[in-house]
Amino acid sequence: MSTVSSTPRTKTGITPATPTTTRVTGSHVLQASPHYTTTRRHSLYGTEDRVVIDPGSRIWKVGFSGEGKPRDVFYADAKNYGSLWSWNRATDPTEKAEQDNMLEINLERCMRSVFHESLLAEPKARKVILVEHPLMPLYIKDMLAHILFSNLQVPSISFASSHLLSLLSVGRITGLVLDCGHLESTALPIFAARPLFPQLRTTPLAGSRFSSHIRALLLLFGSYLPPPTTLSAAVNVPAANRTTRVPQEILTDAVIENIKTRCCFVSDALESSLSDVRASSPAGDDPSDHEPPPSSDPAMSESEFSRGSLGQESAAESEFSIISHLTHSTSSGEASSEKHIQVLANMYIRHSTATNLHIRVVPPVSQQTGTGRGTLIIPGWVRERAAEVLFEGGDVDESSVAEVILDALLKVPLDLRKTMASSILITGGTAMLPGFIPRLHTELLRATAPLNILSTRSRPTYDRYASLRPLIPHFAILNNPTPVPSSSARANVNAGKAPAFTPATMAWVGGSLAGALKTGGVEVAREKWDESDPSQIDQDDDVIMVIPASERIPRNVIPDWTRGLLPAGAPPAVALKPLPSPQAVGA
Repeated sequence: MSTVSSTPRTKTGITPATPTTTRVTGSHVLQASPHYTTTRRHSLYGTEDRVVIDPGSRIWKVGFSGEGKPRDVFYADAKNYGSLWSWNRATDPTEKAEQDNMLEINLERCMRSVFHESLLAEPKARKVILVEHPLMPLYIKDMLAHILFSNLQVPSISFASSHLLSLLSVGRITGLVLDCGHLESTALPIFAARPLFPQLRTTPLAGSRFSSHIRALLLLFGSYLPPPTTLSAAVNVPAANRTTRVPQEILTDAVIENIKTRCCFVSDALESSLSDVRASSPAGDDPSDHEPPPSSDPAMSESEFSRGSLGQESAAESEFSIISHLTHSTSSGEASSEKHIQVLANMYIRHSTATNLHIRVVPPVSQQTGTGRGTLIIPGWVRERAAEVLFEGGDVDESSVAEVILDALLKVPLDLRKTMASSILITGGTAMLPGFIPRLHTELLRATAPLNILSTRSRPTYDRYASLRPLIPHFAILNNPTPVPSSSARANVNAGKAPAFTPATMAWVGGSLAGALKTGGVEVAREKWDESDPSQIDQDDDVIMVIPASERIPRNVIPDWTRGLLPAGAPPAVALKPLPSPQAVGA
């Protein structure tokens, strides 16, 4: 029986031969395998390659260092497509302990799956590079380290910043990295391979808010075609007579994830002038009732509209119904908000060229009569304009993704602004939406453009980014698929010149490169971890104290930039000496 070799093929003209084992004097280095043209051993046959793990709140990427792509990419919660953790931690001690115990169980399950199912590697012989988010809570990093050291017994763990590794994957050590993940979008300037953590800026407008916004739009403007009760009804009853509003039960996290990754895209920005909104208002209504409110009013924004189930990804877990909220609302503010959303929908419909999509979904339990699946009808303008929530700014606590970049530029020193503006890198799973990066470049130019009469209605009374206006010709995104020619030579050299790695895997590729170069973040050995164990082991009585996850104190050996020293520019704290009393001076 013939088998196909899984090893990479050699170049044409190279004849594999049986290697002769040669030993260098004074060392134990063996010759490389003949199936590889390099002298490094492959990760399948050697143990020198490190395991690179990028643990996200929803999606994990794992593999060996020195390779160009992860070996496996999987959902942490494969059944419900939910998040392992969120930024809202329980305050009650009992709920907090239960939440931490469940999180530790899920993390241990994922870690064992990495070594025993995805990589088929022995954890005791593999060093680990852990890609960490700058704002990852310390207790989660402590859980990951506890599982890797105590349960899997890895030799060492290297903690590396995801933003720095993403920049390293494109061959740069200086730039501004925007990570659009699931829980939040974070912008971090990096200079000479040193992250400037005090200048970090973040916003909750990310994949989680995008999913909530899609769910809210489908509940209001989507259509649902239930399965026919009988086979004869499928032929005789027209589909238009069976169309109903979308029930919440069918919009599971798996369906929303499928719609977000396969159906949605980002289109060009619309000139949201007053004439466009008035033209899209229903006939017979007073146009003054449908004037677009200022974007700084959070009660009228699309972000507020999609915040009905904030903090809860599943519709089944949320007790908030947008349909019932808008139907039974009696306040004038909610009525005006509903009118504003309807006017926006009319404007998007008039300018949209996307077609409606029909996808098959599992019907609710009350409609499962055995005649097939239901059909969810997604309007074309929802697919095209659902991502507008990510680019809507004006809120102090929820800046747009473009405003996050500009706020980070305002914080960096003046002599670094031009360098950072011409070396912007976009990473993260949300950034993989088609058209996201070109639209972000457009939003950067629009946010820093001079004020005019039409835009003063949607802008604050002060110009926040007036000092960044000289940087307009220098804005350049390294991984922009469609770079725009600029008058700046530096921008033309950098725009679109990054390697064609997907934004979601850039951090992992950087970790793979760092592992191959034997570099990385702070490395914590298992011996150092054991020495810092607060629960001492009595070797005489062989008594081991097991501390629950909720009562475990994070150890000081885990690197954390929030516990570091003040930046170099901060003045030292000097205690002032008390002045001598007048009696002592007179004496």
